[in-house]
Amino acid sequence: MEPGDPGHRIKAVSVPNSGVATSPLPRRRGLPAHSDPSQREIPLPTAGSPAVCLLVDDDPDLRRAMAHVLENMGLSCIEASSGLEALAVLQQTGELPLLVSDVSMPGLDGLGLLREVRRTFPDMAVVMLSGVREAETAVECLLAGALDYITKPALLAEIRSRVQRALEKRDLTLQNRYYQENLERLVDQQAVRLKELFLEGVQTLVHALDAKDPYTRGHSTRVSHYAERIATRMGFTGQGLEDIRLGAELHDIGKIGTREAVLRKPGPLTADEFTHITEHTVLGERILAPLARANPVVLSIVRSHHERVDGAGFPDHLDGDRIPWAARIVAVADAFDAMTTDRSYRTSLSPSSALGELAACIGTHFDADVVGAFRAEFPEPDSLLLG
Repeated sequence: MEPGDPGHRIKAVSVPNSGVATSPLPRRRGLPAHSDPSQREIPLPTAGSPAVCLLVDDDPDLRRAMAHVLENMGLSCIEASSGLEALAVLQQTGELPLLVSDVSMPGLDGLGLLREVRRTFPDMAVVMLSGVREAETAVECLLAGALDYITKPALLAEIRSRVQRALEKRDLTLQNRYYQENLERLVDQQAVRLKELFLEGVQTLVHALDAKDPYTRGHSTRVSHYAERIATRMGFTGQGLEDIRLGAELHDIGKIGTREAVLRKPGPLTADEFTHITEHTVLGERILAPLARANPVVLSIVRSHHERVDGAGFPDHLDGDRIPWAARIVAVADAFDAMTTDRSYRTSLSPSSALGELAACIGTHFDADVVGAFRAEFPEPDSLLLG
């Protein structure tokens, strides 16, 4: 049988339990015997160069013969004669695609090298070689993270097949990770964009709703401004502050489903009409349902900005601390703007008078801390530009 035949079994001529045949092959990239690994200079892999394999065996003849096999597969080999020398090589090169190592070596043996490599370079494909036919050794190597285990002597075809399979496993692992990471990134980007588009549409509806009624034109924008200032005064920052600003802007979105005759009625509302208009809080929450996971605070504002601290509000009759802080803030901002702008059923109050009404309703309608923050943030309310 010819040496190149796939069925040819490579084995050492002079070394028992060997796995590859010795031959007068030129030495591959490696370290002269007994030299200092720290003084070694390793050519680093470059783009377009063959995949690099670190080959570790304390027998130079077996190592060179195995390097010949691997290089015939298109790999570029760096040789090391011990586990410590292999680690010194990796300190220079960083992670390499493949490590092929003998198990039985003096000093740091193959298992010790395997564990250290898996700890430091978890994406390296590792194939272990051993002349010891013990299942326990093979199992220990595989449990430590080796992708395969080859018992010497081995067929050339078997070595090629096992090494190729280990490299393919590594490639698939890296590809799957890349796809997963990038898929998550793309999904996140698309979710952000969908949210932006949704909000753009909702904000357009809010502004259209404001513009349709001359009494409420600009109401949402002003409430958002007041609420943001109050929240800042109370110490809200970051996403919490942005949620309050956005929730205040969208707080009346549910009125898109309220009859215009009720919205513009100049006199008192009947019981049925009042029930109808209170439904805008629940409808608004339903409209903004796509924000439920990412922006629950926004939904709490839309649903609960008409709750009262005495429990007499709507739609859930929450009281005191059961009302979310964000909703308590927007309730004050909403009431102040409503009182200081003309409505179909009454004329506006001056800012000072409206502030007096807020203070008078502390403990019934409004939270004392929120009203206090409003007064501190706007110490001269009559200087505010309203309408």
